[in-house]
Order: sequence, then C-alpha cells, then structure tokens
Amino acid sequence: MPYQVRIHSAPLRHLAVVRRRLKWSELGGNLIQFLDRVYVQVRAGTVIQSGHNVFVYRDATKEGVTAEVGVEVSGPFEAIDEVVYSNTPAGEVASTLHIGPYSELGGAYDALVRWCQENNRPRAGTYWEVYGDWNEDPAKLETEVFYLLT
Repeated sequence: MPYQVRIHSAPLRHLAVVRRRLKWSELGGNLIQFLDRVYVQVRAGTVIQSGHNVFVYRDATKEGVTAEVGVEVSGPFEAIDEVVYSNTPAGEVASTLHIGPYSELGGAYDALVRWCQENNRPRAGTYWEVYGDWNEDPAKLETEVFYLLT
C-alpha cells in the first residue's frame, strides 16, 4: 500500500488507558486484553469515552516499550483500578493513514521511519495509533499512525 506522509501539528488527546512496560514479544498478545479492561470502566460509566481507541508507545528500547492502551476521554480523571489518565503529546508530527488489516500496520511504520530518515526529521520517541470506527471487512479498517518529531 502506498503511504502518504503528512507533517502537521497534532493536538493533545486525553486518554483513559491501561499502562504496561512490555517486551516486544509481548505486545501482540496483551494489547486487546488491556483495552478490554478500559472498556469494563466505559461500560460501567466510570470512564466516559469521547472518541476512538488509541494505543501510545513510549520509551522504546531494544528490550521493550511502555504501552498505553485505551480510549479518548474529555479530560483528566482520577485513576480507577488500573485505568489511569494519560495523553498523547501535542506538537509537530509525521503521520500516515493505514487502510487494511491491523496485522499489516508495520507498513505504515516503515513508511514513516523511511520518510523521517530521508527528510532528516528526527523522531522524538513517542508514537501512537488512532483506530477508526470498526468495520467487519478488514480491508476497510482505518488506523492513523503518528510519530512525534523533535
């Protein structure tokens, strides 16, 4: 899939998340269960969802990354069990839209990293995914991927 990279100013997004430090090999098997824990609070009405699902990745090393998995909310709130407040950083980003199965998101990341290298735009280390509305047809799923720039 050809990806178009866009440079723009991204607003801060308020989030309700479950946060965990994970090894790279643990990412795939754990993220949905963390999102399910956030949705327990959404269904209970203790967290009010105001937007899409968002997965944020911080402090990546060779060993792993801090993953924050959750939903957009209207503003800060007090922690409820393991669901805590977080946000995406506001600032200049490189982003691209992935259309298709989640299992192929790597192509969007490759395109962003390549674009940043070719255009001498260092990445700040925080990146995130904003998931579009659900569609039963995986070919129609939309996910926007963001890299914060320095």
